[in-house]
Amino acid sequence: MTVTSMNPQALSELCSQGRKIDLIDVRTPVEYGEVHVEFARNIPLDQLDPAAVMQAQTASTEEPLYVVCRSGGRGRQACEKFFEAGYTNVVNIEGGTLACIEAGLPVVRGRKAISLERQVRIAAGSLVLLGAVLGWLVHPAFFGLSAFVGAGLIFAGITDTCGMGLLLARMPWNQCKPDSTNCCPR
Repeated sequence: MTVTSMNPQALSELCSQGRKIDLIDVRTPVEYGEVHVEFARNIPLDQLDPAAVMQAQTASTEEPLYVVCRSGGRGRQACEKFFEAGYTNVVNIEGGTLACIEAGLPVVRGRKAISLERQVRIAAGSLVLLGAVLGWLVHPAFFGLSAFVGAGLIFAGITDTCGMGLLLARMPWNQCKPDSTNCCPR
């Protein structure tokens, strides 16, 4: 089944018509706290339970559930999770939060954070460099670290699933403290 998508301008039109929109943002709590669409609620992709979300749906069950992330990739993965669980009335917002900002949807801004995509690039690049330096200076077996990371990036590109991203999403710096004013409750 293909993921249904909608551009942010169409979402904005629905809002201006007074329609009740149920929008979930599947980014990490810290990314969500940095900037999010005003009426979105945060349910991180790594904690997404489609059945629980559908039971707690705030709009009419005939209305679609809209999904947004930063740029569209994690939103598409979330929609696929819903489809696998038997829920097909789910729509991915094309271009994610970045496109919603450009479309003029109301957003809430908090403290600046490093996006998960940037964190993956930083971690992968650091591991490749570390493997190359250790392989050159210590022992050639360390080149295997660079090869392992490279293979992981190829796998992530082919499957559109990033294990390093899922791991980084669970790190403490990507979570909100319960008393934090920069992160909204899920």
